[in-house]
Amino acid sequence: MTTRRFIVPLVALAVLVGALGVVPRAEEGFWPYNLVPRAAIKAKYKFDVTDAWLKHLQYATVRFGGGTGFLVSPQGLVLTNHHIGLGTLQRLSTPEKDLVKHGFYAPTLADELKVPGMSLMVLQSIDDVTGKMAAAVTPSMTPQEISAARQKAIQAIQGGLQQGVSKQVVPLYAGAVYHLYTYKVYTDVRLVFGVEYQTGFYGGDADNFTFPRYNIDVSMFRLWENDEPAQTPNYLTWSPKGSVENELVFTTGHPGATQRLNTLAHFTYRRDLALPFAIASNEMREAAVKKWMALSPENARQSTSELFGIQNSLKSQRGQLKGLQDPAVIAKKEAAEKRLRAELAKNPAKQQELGDAWDAIDKSLEVARQLDAERNFIANAAGLNSTLFAQARQMVRNAYTPPAAGTAGRGGRGGQGAPAGMPAGAPGGGRGGAAAAVNLAREKLNLTESLAFMQKHLGAEHAIVTRILAGKTPEARAAELVDGTRITDSEIRALLQAGGKATIDISTDPMIVLARSLEADAQAISKRYDDEVASVQAAAYPKIGQAVFAVDGAKAYPDATGTLRLSYGTVKGYLEDGKKIPPYTYTAGLFERAAQHAGQPAYALAPKWVEAKAALDPKTPFNFASTNDIVGGNSGSAVVNKKGELVGLIFDMNIQALPGYFTYDESINRAVSVDSRAILESLKKVYKADALVNEIAGAAAKK
Repeated sequence: MTTRRFIVPLVALAVLVGALGVVPRAEEGFWPYNLVPRAAIKAKYKFDVTDAWLKHLQYATVRFGGGTGFLVSPQGLVLTNHHIGLGTLQRLSTPEKDLVKHGFYAPTLADELKVPGMSLMVLQSIDDVTGKMAAAVTPSMTPQEISAARQKAIQAIQGGLQQGVSKQVVPLYAGAVYHLYTYKVYTDVRLVFGVEYQTGFYGGDADNFTFPRYNIDVSMFRLWENDEPAQTPNYLTWSPKGSVENELVFTTGHPGATQRLNTLAHFTYRRDLALPFAIASNEMREAAVKKWMALSPENARQSTSELFGIQNSLKSQRGQLKGLQDPAVIAKKEAAEKRLRAELAKNPAKQQELGDAWDAIDKSLEVARQLDAERNFIANAAGLNSTLFAQARQMVRNAYTPPAAGTAGRGGRGGQGAPAGMPAGAPGGGRGGAAAAVNLAREKLNLTESLAFMQKHLGAEHAIVTRILAGKTPEARAAELVDGTRITDSEIRALLQAGGKATIDISTDPMIVLARSLEADAQAISKRYDDEVASVQAAAYPKIGQAVFAVDGAKAYPDATGTLRLSYGTVKGYLEDGKKIPPYTYTAGLFERAAQHAGQPAYALAPKWVEAKAALDPKTPFNFASTNDIVGGNSGSAVVNKKGELVGLIFDMNIQALPGYFTYDESINRAVSVDSRAILESLKKVYKADALVNEIAGAAAKK
């Protein structure tokens, strides 16, 4: 592997592409701020994207965990979605003061609520570190050695921890290019405003990922420094007129990981195995949450955010699967891959360097298919949806894997993040430390549902099922494990942690015994996955990225990675089943929709909206659709016009856009936004949030 020769000078490519008159496909792409296709935008829309314009948007955009927000005043005021702030509203609620149900507004700085543990980031710089990453790899390295070398290089480039700074090395073009993203981190974040759940998620799950829509999906936070509102001179001002149909608009946000550069074989693996399993697993979790919520109003109050997250993921995953099941999507991918490989073959040197990547990935996916059952249910514990089991497994791993070995935290995940049944941040996830209180009734319910799911998915006679159930029904086994464990006792947990392997080996605690019995197999499965799947793909996909460069040059955009990107498009409707869908909805339509669905809870209007009906302008644009290329993670993204003024707040996409993780179709893919005019109208007339209205107006006056 001659990695050094894989590096392609992006500037030279851009010049060559411009000289040849090659432009990106219209509207498509998640463009890093240092690779925005300025010539293409100017050619189509007669608009110059300047450095100053881009820097202003960059410094105004805020990164949430899994989402986006943006600054709208010089005093650190951040606008984002209600569903981004929903978890905070729920955490800060009490049985006496339900912020999810009734919403929240802080009329003064003193009323703003500090959000424990929340940190938000603003990107400061992007640096190309491809050369440093390439220097870490030599031609003689195996895929496993390459993976380890890259990880070591990433750690060296990112450096040690710095107060208020976060650095992240980001692979682009499947690892053909690496950029270092440096962020300013704000750790004092306070809740300022949030609409009622009924307003933020109007129409409920039925309307989710659809259009027309009628949502004010809005929350606001504030960044603080040194116990004062942060000074943020780069912020977005409201457009006084909003947008119009066919107008050029830009989206600045953090789209989550996409797989458009994946091979055809990888597409079919996701279609046939990965997505169906993820959907089935989330359906199990949804059923468990609903059962728990049905037991009491307090359970329901505490679980609103959890259920929303699961249902949102489910609908997204189902839409993705439907897209991959569309023969046209697969045919498009097959044609693109054939073209790429055929063009690459015309260059013998490049073919020799890069041409084996597809076969390597094919072989890795064959191994993945073989490992799926064991990896899902032994290594990743999909049948053991239990915080207590997660704690027991971590204690076993801590005892069996000394910190000096450097393997702690892998935990059978194969670099793929928290496994099913062991959510990221679950209590007991770190070494030592106190575990949070666990609701034992909830544990039994979750464990029963997940064990039954495992039994149904694999079959009652499957070796994994008989091994974990130990001859009992899911309900009886869950009760045995939860009632029998003593790791909920802090003293016993401390003894187990302090005693190391010897204590773990003689423990008779049923959770420890189960985790211990699975551990050797879990580590072996994970190692094989790491060696024969993850590492192989990590070595092969950069070759595909370089093949794209060799054939298509800089007109090819990278997959989204959860980092800051710019997309562009126009405000535009579409055809659905032969019916024209206009790009805008209006305030009057909200009340019409409520009347049409009278008696259905998801369509009932919040009391504040009923009271404000007469004061609202029925012609105010409410939500709108645009051709901007977005995926999950773009929630809370700003939609701006050519002046960089705010015209909308992304909160969703239509159902046809869900295959956008794999492909884009300009004729039907639509981003869905809250119109900026509706946000101001509701702040003024529904929520009487005069302080916020004045702050936004004052910010505009300062520009």
